[in-house]
Amino acid sequence: MKYTLDNQEKYSLIKLHEEKLDSSVAPGLKSELITIHAKGVKNIILDLAEVKYTDSSGLSALLVGNRIVQENGGIFILSSLSDHTTKLIKISQLDSVLNILPTVEEGIDAVFMNEIENELKDGEDDN
Repeated sequence: MKYTLDNQEKYSLIKLHEEKLDSSVAPGLKSELITIHAKGVKNIILDLAEVKYTDSSGLSALLVGNRIVQENGGIFILSSLSDHTTKLIKISQLDSVLNILPTVEEGIDAVFMNEIENELKDGEDDN
């Protein structure tokens, strides 16, 4: 699996350099998402700009990423989806489960908004 990883203070950005997110790539993506999360990364942005095709095993990897990140109050964001991937997510009715944004920049903004919301909630819980 070809990808680049950019670790920032509040999030990690994974840019997948594959045309297909299928059974040949999905297991590697799942394990990388789990590894990143295990290192303490709370928020993950997955840039799928180069992915033209996704199948059910690819969707499964995305759902694993979403589940592990949300368990700790983080946010898992998919950005720059192809028309094919977008249609597959809608057909599977996962568009209400997954956080999908048009650009990485909007994903970064969403990470910071999520962090602020969590801090506000934590402050309310302390009262």
